[in-house]
Amino acid sequence: MDGSGDARRRVHLRDASDLVVARTAVREIGVTAGLSPRAIEALATAVTEIARNVVIHAGNGDVRVELGSFGARRGVVATIRDDGPGIADIDRAMRDGFSTGTGLGLGLPAARRLVDEFELVSMIEVGTTVTLRKFAT
Repeated sequence: MDGSGDARRRVHLRDASDLVVARTAVREIGVTAGLSPRAIEALATAVTEIARNVVIHAGNGDVRVELGSFGARRGVVATIRDDGPGIADIDRAMRDGFSTGTGLGLGLPAARRLVDEFELVSMIEVGTTVTLRKFAT
């Protein structure tokens, strides 16, 4: 993990142990941003779901967690990126119950429900980037 001060962290994703490091980074930045404990855990859960997908489907990637200002609002932005196979059908992948693996197919749609803003960009054989934003109330 590298970063600058308390406002930014970067975590490389290679295996399940990195998910714990990513959750810790979200919690640290969430406190700095003034998120409630409930909002911090919601974002940490969403980041874990997406990061787990990176480890399973792409093999490696990274998470960048940083403090952000959005107009008058303050919050946390988590960007999870990989250079994996990409998602062939994003609309389908965002539906509860769809999975290309052995999981329940709840990770992406659940992550979307846990955050204030969710953006997914994916290109076949190029990779996927998911951006999650959670705002302080």
